[in-house]
Amino acid sequence: MNKTKGCLIANFATVPLRRTIQDNSDKEFLFLKKKSPLSLSRAVSQLHLPGISQKYNENRYYPLGEASASLIGVTGAENRGLSGIEQSFNTVLRKDFGVKKIRKNARGGVISVIQYDAPETAPAIRLSIDSVLQYIVYSRLREGVEQHHAQSGAAVLVSVNTGEILAMASYPSFNPNRFSGATSAEMRNVAINDSFEPGSTVKPFVILEGLRRHIISSSTLLDTRPFRVDGHLIRDVGYWPALTPTGILQKSSDTGVSHIALAMPSDALVKTYSSFGLGKPTGLGLPGESTGYFPFSRHRWADIERATFAFGYGLRVTPLQLARAYATLGACGVYHPLSVTRLSAPVYGEQVADPKLADAVIRMMESDVLPGGSGVRAAVPGYRLAIKTGTAEKLGAGGKYDGGHITYTAGVAPASRPEVALVVVINNPKAGQHFGGSVAAPVFGQIIGPVLTRLKIAPDALRAPVVHRQSG
Repeated sequence: MNKTKGCLIANFATVPLRRTIQDNSDKEFLFLKKKSPLSLSRAVSQLHLPGISQKYNENRYYPLGEASASLIGVTGAENRGLSGIEQSFNTVLRKDFGVKKIRKNARGGVISVIQYDAPETAPAIRLSIDSVLQYIVYSRLREGVEQHHAQSGAAVLVSVNTGEILAMASYPSFNPNRFSGATSAEMRNVAINDSFEPGSTVKPFVILEGLRRHIISSSTLLDTRPFRVDGHLIRDVGYWPALTPTGILQKSSDTGVSHIALAMPSDALVKTYSSFGLGKPTGLGLPGESTGYFPFSRHRWADIERATFAFGYGLRVTPLQLARAYATLGACGVYHPLSVTRLSAPVYGEQVADPKLADAVIRMMESDVLPGGSGVRAAVPGYRLAIKTGTAEKLGAGGKYDGGHITYTAGVAPASRPEVALVVVINNPKAGQHFGGSVAAPVFGQIIGPVLTRLKIAPDALRAPVVHRQSG
């Protein structure tokens, strides 16, 4: 072997060549180097060395980088899916390289081809994800998490009329094109892997059930003064002696929804939440998806448990489950299966709520983004939004509340004819305030405005502020 060939082989091999051959003398072949530069492989190939050949592998390149990393996932050796969509669609996406069996002579020359099965190209999968929307959602989410020094965050954007997921972002994230140093926290998809108590984001569904059971009407005035249940004081952040259902949503009144819940059978809200998809798997097939915690089989409820269930305690949901619930509400109570692939034909949903009542609740939710509402920081000029903010105390590892908080803003837009549902979750903010209206609501507004522009949805113009009746 001349000097040039020797240098090339030495550079090609990761360990001294002679030792490599000796250590693997019982094998039919061995890899001298994996993932070598194409230029080096070609140089070695041009030497025509007996017994040395090259195997070319295709490597995935992810143009959106960290913006879609936790959703799309990554591949390992031979492009085998290791996480995300890559893993769940691995059997579909893996290319069939075919089979070629040949007969050689003693000098290594090919005598004949015994078997040849042509390689098959893997079918293309068209995702429902819009790359522009995905980047918008991710970048705004990242800014929100970093600004508030939060532990993590997630945002999910769903088409109300089809159930297609248009964007799903999680932060922290990682570079999928070079992920060897990524941590488990960076590779985690918060939108589906983590579940949290949803706080006040469930209140629209309490109002909906109260209307359905004729416990309340749109003009009912409810006593929202502090009161005790089983020795526990239930009170609101502010003080309002009485509020209508619209006012309860606008001011995010715990006392108001507690009174409504206590007037229902103990299992009423369990059935209502469940009908909108809370506590149920989404069926997307993404790896590691959590179903959260939901009290399906609970038979005995203390009054305090019934009351707190109405403002989002005693259950845990994923951001994706919550987005599905709001998409169902925005679709006039039609429950559509979620899809991460683009639909070629309409999928008919299931009517789970009275469309007139769902529409009435949407109208009430508009008050939250108007002056006086807890979500006013989510407002987008020219558009009517129907949203609900939420804040929940965070459960620690020991099952006790540890002083942290989960902040939410969830809603649909435009309110006059909902097209998309968006949920923003910021987990455990450490800087500034810890309320959904001050942490998650601005992120919601920064996302939904560009989303509506991107989808070419015309402004529907905010109507005059809703004035709710209250005594005192």
